[in-house]
Amino acid sequence: MGNREDLLAGAKRCLYEKGYARTTARDIAAASGVSLSAIGYHYGTKEALLNAALYQAMEEWGDDLSRILNAEAGPDATPADRFEAAWEGVIASFAANRPLWAIQFEIVAHIEQLPELRRTLSEASRQARLGLAELFGSLGLAGGGQRDLLLGSFYQVLLSGVAAQWLLDPEGAPSGRDLLDAVRTVTEVVGPGPVARS
Repeated sequence: MGNREDLLAGAKRCLYEKGYARTTARDIAAASGVSLSAIGYHYGTKEALLNAALYQAMEEWGDDLSRILNAEAGPDATPADRFEAAWEGVIASFAANRPLWAIQFEIVAHIEQLPELRRTLSEASRQARLGLAELFGSLGLAGGGQRDLLLGSFYQVLLSGVAAQWLLDPEGAPSGRDLLDAVRTVTEVVGPGPVARS
């Protein structure tokens, strides 16, 4: 690897070990084995480097999630089976990526002090909604346009909420079956109605 890649790998290690706010430029330089001045040369600022490391970590998690969702349910599975299996896979991924989720909640808590990151994450969040609609599209619900944004928003809310519950109390967090039962209960209560179209 070159200095740029070494810095990115070192920044990711520091994020996982120390979090966003507590990571210093010296920490990154030491973890990457690259000079302190290389951060400025390759990324401009420590924050830009940490942001790049965070985006890369999220992309890697998204790729892992895609593999999980594609492998979780068989070809004869019903949409309900696929929903439950998909969420079991998502929940299992929290254990392997606990530091990544902890970092995200840390950043949300300090987002007012990070205006550049806030702007970038706002746009990334919109893209994430579309990505989640695509990832969960195998459930037979994706429809394009506004419908995908609505479904992506729903999945993003579920994902964030389940991640928060799992970080606080992994044993008490809902399972894929719990989420399926909850969706069915809400559907029974609110009843059928018009669905947003593109």
